[in-house]
Amino acid sequence: MAGRDRARFVCQACGAVTAKWAGRCEACGAWNTLAEEIAAPKPGALARPKTVARGIDLVGLLGTSEPPPRLMSGIAEFDRVLGGGLVAGSAVLVGGDPGIGKSTLMLQAASRLAGNGQSVIYITGEESIEQVRLRARRLGLEQAPLALAAASHLPDIAATLETRPGLGLVVIDSIQTMWLDAFDAVPGTLTQVRAAGFELVRLAKTLGFALVLVGHVTKDGAIAGPRVLEHMVDAVLYFEGERGHQFRILRGVKNRFGATDEIGVFEMTDHGLAEVANPSALFLAERRGHVAGSAVFAGIEGTRPVLLEIQALLAPNAGGTPRRAVLGWDAGRLAMLLAVLETRCGLRLAGNDVHLNIAGGLRITEPAADLAVAAALVSAASETPASPDTVYFGEVGLSGEIRQVALAEARLREAAKLGFARACLPRRLARGAKRLVPPEGLQLQEIGHLGDLLAGFAVSGAGRKPRREAE
Repeated sequence: MAGRDRARFVCQACGAVTAKWAGRCEACGAWNTLAEEIAAPKPGALARPKTVARGIDLVGLLGTSEPPPRLMSGIAEFDRVLGGGLVAGSAVLVGGDPGIGKSTLMLQAASRLAGNGQSVIYITGEESIEQVRLRARRLGLEQAPLALAAASHLPDIAATLETRPGLGLVVIDSIQTMWLDAFDAVPGTLTQVRAAGFELVRLAKTLGFALVLVGHVTKDGAIAGPRVLEHMVDAVLYFEGERGHQFRILRGVKNRFGATDEIGVFEMTDHGLAEVANPSALFLAERRGHVAGSAVFAGIEGTRPVLLEIQALLAPNAGGTPRRAVLGWDAGRLAMLLAVLETRCGLRLAGNDVHLNIAGGLRITEPAADLAVAAALVSAASETPASPDTVYFGEVGLSGEIRQVALAEARLREAAKLGFARACLPRRLARGAKRLVPPEGLQLQEIGHLGDLLAGFAVSGAGRKPRREAE
């Protein structure tokens, strides 16, 4: 029929639209992701009447507006990642693996804000009210003046929010459960997630409350749903960590009101998520000194210096292709570093399986970890423990040179605060470079090439230090 809505098929992985169903999406190559949806939406509860077009006001860049006010949750690590707290009228998307603690973190933050006098609404679409109350009792938050609801029909939620003036924060857990009856699609599909996200962000901007959307992630670690959802919101946070590990990392990847590379460190306890004010001490708490294959890296996460232990293990390979197993670092960068060690420094590692691990569950992305990883590999190859009171940082080039990295002073101050006596770092070769003044009690060992690092471990040409004969 001419007036009948036409069906279409939308890929749930990339959002591509096709007129016919197929087993494989031609746009992204994913299998069994095409779902049938109705192309034209029916008039629904949130349908808006057409408006007459009118001109818009144009202004200059110069203005006198004050910085947006912040809502401090009282959880310092959460506020740090947000850039100092939640901004009124902003939208934040929080994603993470199932069971990682997203709902626990948001319930704690919402309860803290409600206890500070803010009007807070927590809407869950996945759990019942009793389940949320049970978690609140376990966390000791049952006395918080928090407004709680279990709902997923967005028109009902919007009608409630529009009648509650003075809202400070609204938490939606999760956006994949929200649905509008204007679209003939099940909750969680691209159409429903995109429309629900747009409507909720519009309400937050119009009514002036801070909005937090909890989102699911795919098996690849990306937030499920359309990528346009990440463009709609003002901040995107990822909650990372292993469910069998006590550490949790809250990482900001987008933030219109703050830095995009800050992290917050939490520890999962019986009473919820506890803040970790000094993550360096926690990551190094179980470190054992005088063990071959271990080196301490002085890294930077956002504006915070963090010291981590890098562990390397070399195992002889009887035959076949040697294995390269990496946890917490880029596997491609490890392959590059192994090639530099073998080609430029004569360290023979091709016949060994290489296992690299960043202790503590944190993932490192900055190239400043190259020197620490090289120190761990050389220590494992020579069977010589690295100095337990030495930290390493520096980028390694393809010719084996050690390059400068940013924020060296902050790294050195963190190392001195934790009692380290020596720092191995790149040599300053540029003319007019500012002289680096180490903190009191910290000695600097500046090197310009990986060969200088190998000399400290007395590595032989075969990549092994000769064993001493037993007496």
